[in-house]
Amino acid sequence: MKRFSFVLALMAAISLIALLSAPAAAEHNYVGVKGCKMCHMAADKGAQYKSWEASKHAKAYETLGTDQAKEVAKAKGIANPQEAAECLKCHVTGYGSDASMFESTYTKEEGVGCESCHGAGKDYKNVTIMKDVEKAKANGLIIPSEEVCKKCHNEESPTFKAFDYKARVAEIAHPRPQK
Repeated sequence: MKRFSFVLALMAAISLIALLSAPAAAEHNYVGVKGCKMCHMAADKGAQYKSWEASKHAKAYETLGTDQAKEVAKAKGIANPQEAAECLKCHVTGYGSDASMFESTYTKEEGVGCESCHGAGKDYKNVTIMKDVEKAKANGLIIPSEEVCKKCHNEESPTFKAFDYKARVAEIAHPRPQK
């Protein structure tokens, strides 16, 4: 029995060492909308930047400074919604990530930028990578899904309204034109 216990403990220790020495999931840096804008502004490419710029996502951080947001925050015991984690987690791209993950081109004032839905872009924004969607995904690109949207569009939000994924995605659609 002692031998069995020893072997079991040894296997557990080896498993723990293997787990701890395994490489962590790659973390990619945020570049902000300026890093996306240069390739996603032209009409022949779909003008995705202009679609985002006109969206509520682009104004997400700004809305936290409105009187309405301050009233909602006050009711929740929050003094300043533009500084509160409970608000910033859904109104600012990458909120809660380590400061080292943000390039100098990023600003929180962008609100919910490209990388909130598509993943931190430093490693996939290069045109040679973006031409191959599988390579882009391997470098951090996320193809948004209902699950991605519902990280913020859910009952935890104090201003939540029923979320119809298909209808809302149609409102913010910004596809690349097919050639």
